[in-house]
Amino acid sequence: MIAVYASPPIAPPPAAFNLAAHVLACAPGMGERSAMQILRPTGAERWSYTRLEATVRGAGTGLLAAGLAPGDRVLLRLGNTPEFPVAFLGAIAVGLVPVPTSSQLTVPEVTRIAQEIRPAAIIAGEGIALPDWPALIIPEAALRGFEALPPCDYAMGDPNRLAYLIYTSGSSGRARAVMHAHRAIWARQMMHQGWYGMTGADRLLHAGAFNWTYTLGTGLMDPWTLGATALIPGAGVTPDKLPLLLRRFDATIFAAVPGVYRQILKQHAKLSLPRLRHCLTAGEAMPASIRARWNEATGAKIFEALGMSECSTFISASPTRPAPEGAMGYPQDGRSIAVLDPTGVPVARGAAGILAVHRTDPGLFLGYWEQPGETAARFTPDGEWFLTGDSAAMAGDGAISYLGRDDDMMNAGGFRVSPLEVEAAIAACPDAGEVAAVEIRVKAEASVIALAWTGAASEASLTAHAAQNLARYKQPRLWRHVATLPRNANGKIDRRALRAGWPLPPENEQ
Repeated sequence: MIAVYASPPIAPPPAAFNLAAHVLACAPGMGERSAMQILRPTGAERWSYTRLEATVRGAGTGLLAAGLAPGDRVLLRLGNTPEFPVAFLGAIAVGLVPVPTSSQLTVPEVTRIAQEIRPAAIIAGEGIALPDWPALIIPEAALRGFEALPPCDYAMGDPNRLAYLIYTSGSSGRARAVMHAHRAIWARQMMHQGWYGMTGADRLLHAGAFNWTYTLGTGLMDPWTLGATALIPGAGVTPDKLPLLLRRFDATIFAAVPGVYRQILKQHAKLSLPRLRHCLTAGEAMPASIRARWNEATGAKIFEALGMSECSTFISASPTRPAPEGAMGYPQDGRSIAVLDPTGVPVARGAAGILAVHRTDPGLFLGYWEQPGETAARFTPDGEWFLTGDSAAMAGDGAISYLGRDDDMMNAGGFRVSPLEVEAAIAACPDAGEVAAVEIRVKAEASVIALAWTGAASEASLTAHAAQNLARYKQPRLWRHVATLPRNANGKIDRRALRAGWPLPPENEQ
């Protein structure tokens, strides 16, 4: 039996389609029911479905009134505020193309992005670094005023047309703009039961910030599509406060990266969460020890998913189909998944290979912005399968076991980071010498970015340089000065040897 899993595809979206209109289709019938609550230990800011729809459609009207035209790119430079999803959906509603970016990006990083996508406008949050680029600046405060404007009409059209861009690090060492179609939201219905087990009656608390695409999809747009209530911690809420919020605001589903579960368990051996049905995780592999401890502490199971920027999540466990021991989960209903050898031929079930998604998947990206060569390189020569870069094995029943990255990508708190991007930034520091970045596991449940260098620069100067040129989550946490970098027979940096020989901090040595 070969490692191919094909299930009947979902029905195609309507010929005239708009992502934002699909997300808010339930809103007119929901009235004052809560669409979103922004949670703090002292209380919550409540948004009804009526307010949410009015705000999004008012934002669309305001953006057009500012002189923007359908197809214009709009760079989002916003912090952890509800204006982020409002700007995202408001832009899409009228045919603009929003480009979410991390608020942690530095001026050089975001300038490179602006030079690539050439935004017509930038929606700017207070204190967020802006690019050196001649675009219309729309302050976040002005966006709030758009709520009072008349509602925009939805720009309906081909579901395969470009809706938004998101950035992902790649093996090339340079962040790439991933193009997604309006149909991407239609494809997410495969997750509703294939991972979430969610209905319109649920109250889903996502531990992430508003301005993270993981939160945007799982924590906001999917609950709104179903008519459920999205619960988002307010800015500054720390993980130790999440159990209080889960209990006080009757969360029925909890979603977080593995590190958040670990931090909560540091403070709580037992948790009384009577309304919590189950939990979700993605972004990085969930250690079995954390999963077991959480289940013991709460009685709630954690269901994991595997995905990527180019296709969101497509492998998952769910309440109706838990993952077998040692497996990540199953391909969601409607997906066609394969495990391939280096020539693009499916391997036997049980054998390791490269995880691939069929080109017909409605959630698959349109390509990398203005990079047709890089886009084509991610597919098999016949163009049938998108190669994820993840190594996996498929069991006889279709369960997928994740075996790691096929390249040297690093994972920093759920963010995928290219070592080449980190190295390029640090190498520009005077006297850095040769540099190499790797991911180092410092505990059973935690890993960090580490960097080795050969030059005369001090650790303090390198740390300061990193702070100026890299987002916080990309900055190395461990540093090591070495005489030379280990290399393989081809003269390339041997990252495996560098990781294996890295001395752990004393508190982590066993």
